[in-house]
Amino acid sequence: MSEVLVLYYSRHGNTAEMARHIARGVESTGKASACLRTVPPVSTVCAATASEIPETGPPYAEIDDLARCAGLVLGSPTRFGNMAAPLKYFLDQTSNLWLSSALEGKPAGVFTSTSSLHGGQETTLLSMMIPLLHHGMIITGIPYSAPALNTTTSGGTPYGASHLAGLGSDQPLSEAETELCQVLGERVAKMALKLHAT
Repeated sequence: MSEVLVLYYSRHGNTAEMARHIARGVESTGKASACLRTVPPVSTVCAATASEIPETGPPYAEIDDLARCAGLVLGSPTRFGNMAAPLKYFLDQTSNLWLSSALEGKPAGVFTSTSSLHGGQETTLLSMMIPLLHHGMIITGIPYSAPALNTTTSGGTPYGASHLAGLGSDQPLSEAETELCQVLGERVAKMALKLHAT
């Protein structure tokens, strides 16, 4: 069974909720499994270290998780139109994977959550694509044949799944946002299965 890594950072739980729906989309294929992983926060104190095991949620990702996966779905809340520092910090440690072309040819997708409708959803998604393209990954978006992409009034883009969390980060995922998360997970899984078969 092919494994799709759903790797994310979440501050208020919205990106984590999206990751769970993406994992359901991956597993809806019946032929791929989802591996949920997160990254620890980055401290402003250089010597600070996080516990090796998070208090709640999935385990922290290791570089080997990336090397082992058949596909990747990467998620982050937006930080001024960019991915959050903890996720960028983790990706900055993947030079050995780049040198060995370990991620080359693997499918990848991206997702994000923002507090405002025009809070940088698309630029955050694009910022996450850049290192994946440098790794030689194949970017998988969401086509307009997904009905929810044509009807959403909150999150959802052809670049990847997105969520409008609201200024208090307390708005639950809409039906369309949930559907688009699952579509993204299923698409990346199906692409991984096709590529793995060849």
